[in-house]
Amino acid sequence: MTETVIDLIRHGEPAGGRRYRGHGVDDPLTEKGWTQMWSAVGDYRQWNHIVSSPLLRCHTFATALGERYGIPVTIEPRFKEVGFGTWEGLDHDEIKIARVTEYQAFLQDPVNCRPDGAEPLDDFVQRVNDAYDEVIARHTGERILIVAHAGVLRAIIAKTIYAAPTGLYRIKIRNGGVTRIRHSSEGGILEFLNGKLS
Repeated sequence: MTETVIDLIRHGEPAGGRRYRGHGVDDPLTEKGWTQMWSAVGDYRQWNHIVSSPLLRCHTFATALGERYGIPVTIEPRFKEVGFGTWEGLDHDEIKIARVTEYQAFLQDPVNCRPDGAEPLDDFVQRVNDAYDEVIARHTGERILIVAHAGVLRAIIAKTIYAAPTGLYRIKIRNGGVTRIRHSSEGGILEFLNGKLS
């Protein structure tokens, strides 16, 4: 099998501060968020294709990058962030303080202790993995950039290293951080996490 290189970048800082957005809150990038993303990719332009979440904080950058370098862009709805139910739009600190018991339960067991109305974590992981497998199959032997969210990147990383969904929120994904996974006949290898390209 020819090697397939997948770069994953998390969107930069969105407007509205640090809060749970999931896929129900569609904030655009701040000026800092744009800077984080352009800084992360630098002058790198070796991708054959860009695949993006449909949400503003991802696809606006993906489209701008594609236009700058003449790289085709595809929007993949299954790469939208996990749904956080009643937590959507709420500040992180507000959850930690006002809902401390609920928050601690979520951290300890994010599979079974979801916020009310949240997307089941196993369903989220399955939809992301299905989309990711299709990207690999469609673009074998190419270099692909996926522009998505912390949750989506965590699900893909967990799939690559055979980690259980329970540990997803133990993976720190920085705004504008780039992660690389290289696929060969032996499977996927996580090369780096939260890096930058040059």
